Amino acid sequence: MGKKVIVAGHACLDITPLFPQNQQAAKLGNILSPGKLIQMEGVDIHAGGAVSNTGMAMKMLGADVCLMAKTGSDEFGKIISDIYAAQGADSGIIVQEGQNTSYSVVLALPGIDRIFLHDPGCNHTFSFEDLPKEKLLGTDLFHFGYPPLMKKMYEDTGSELVRMMKYMKAQGTATSLDLAFVDGESDAGAADWKEILSRVLPYVDFFVPSIEELCFMLDRDRYEAWKTKAGDEDISFSLDVQRDIRPLADKCMELGAKVLLLKCGAPGLYYRTTEVKRLEGLETALGISAEDWSDREGFEASYQPERVLSGTGAGDTTIAAFLTAMLEGYPFEMCIHLAAAEGASCVEAYDALGGIRPLKELASRIEKGWKKQNFRR
Repeated sequence: MGKKVIVAGHACLDITPLFPQNQQAAKLGNILSPGKLIQMEGVDIHAGGAVSNTGMAMKMLGADVCLMAKTGSDEFGKIISDIYAAQGADSGIIVQEGQNTSYSVVLALPGIDRIFLHDPGCNHTFSFEDLPKEKLLGTDLFHFGYPPLMKKMYEDTGSELVRMMKYMKAQGTATSLDLAFVDGESDAGAADWKEILSRVLPYVDFFVPSIEELCFMLDRDRYEAWKTKAGDEDISFSLDVQRDIRPLADKCMELGAKVLLLKCGAPGLYYRTTEVKRLEGLETALGISAEDWSDREGFEASYQPERVLSGTGAGDTTIAAFLTAMLEGYPFEMCIHLAAAEGASCVEAYDALGGIRPLKELASRIEKGWKKQNFRR
């Protein structure tokens, strides 16, 4: 493909206990109750986080990717390093002596949204200075993921994040930014995300958060209203494009994003792009057609997966397919189709990478009439 990609940011070890799939959906308290013994069906251990999920997925899809993540020198760090090394993608690992590697225990119970028990580890100390500057030279696309889970990236109203993205743009590199959900009771929840995004989005070409993450950051009152309306149900099923999603997209475009892709859970993806003049830099940097990519807006419904085992990494692999397809020169509409298709493939496996399918295979299935999900919007 010829284009160099760096995927940097949050990485951790994901540990997913496997609950019986024939177990009936029930309230969480009826499943995880004190003194109860739950018969499990194994455990899945894999590298997680934006670097592992999006970066490794892009590599598996054929992109020339260098992964830049920070780990400790502990056993969890060695496991992550071995996983990356197996794909020839461990050259950008930054090992921090005296700190522990981040990990998550992912509870994916049937019929219940995932629960994460997360230790940020040395992700909290990740800074722009950690990036090996010599490896940044000649990069065509720089994707950074999950700054809300990395303390250095959100403290001081995101100064470190802004510094990093501004530096990459100054090198002529196209930039991409993904977020992560914020616990309102955490330090990250107390950060001024409206201000952080207003400072960093002028240096972001591809902004690819989830709708819930974005709403929490830009309009907390609206987010709380969504939660109240949804009750115990997934928020994404109760959202209306014009009433709920479009106002947030408007704000992102006002703040400077050029290409916006909002992950809206199982229903699908919302997309918006800016005017042709503001995409000319991306045409120069990446070879995309500014004319083809400009002034786009719509909602791409999800494809029907053959089975649903876990939503782990579905958003990340969706973004991986979108960015890789863009780098390979697919037309804008096909990039969106392939993004939705890879997300559907991802949920057919327990981990983020087990369900990855080559872009050509997905394109063929789409052309043969792959059915869409029938969620009302």
